Amino acid sequence: MNYTSRMTLRPFDLSDVDDFLKWASDGKVTRYLRWDTITSREEALRYIKEVAISHPWRQSICIDNRSIGYVSIKPESGSDRHRAHVGFAIGYEYWGQGIMTEAIRMAIPCVFEKFPFLVRLEALVEEENLGSQRVLEKVGFTREGFLRKYGFNKGEIRDMFVYSFLSADKVGQ
Repeated sequence: MNYTSRMTLRPFDLSDVDDFLKWASDGKVTRYLRWDTITSREEALRYIKEVAISHPWRQSICIDNRSIGYVSIKPESGSDRHRAHVGFAIGYEYWGQGIMTEAIRMAIPCVFEKFPFLVRLEALVEEENLGSQRVLEKVGFTREGFLRKYGFNKGEIRDMFVYSFLSADKVGQ
């Protein structure tokens, strides 16, 4: 099914809690995320309130206004404020349908408009996370390098690829 025509990006709201919990409680979805799988409605409410809503730019990926995932862009501060970190996840039932690729395509111009001082978006992706690597490459991110034993996640230090997208780059089709 082609969901992209019904897809929107919008800020999270506390009313997203049940939809959020559906995908945030799935270990397949949270496997490569820095945060742990969410296991209760109370924990989901707390996460939405304290993390998602207060985040500089974390948008809910919605189909028919129901949250199925997120895209976040977090600008660095001080002398590093010209770059921002990209993070994303989507419910397992939506994997492989082009939705995440389209969501990031939609996010990029919004982010460069909201944060005009940004020059560089960067994403760190674990070596085994082939799906996220494909998404970034389709959108036009450049794989810049391999970082050995770089990121700590779920109790392990992991190898990662670093990807970048510059404000002067063109979003891939």
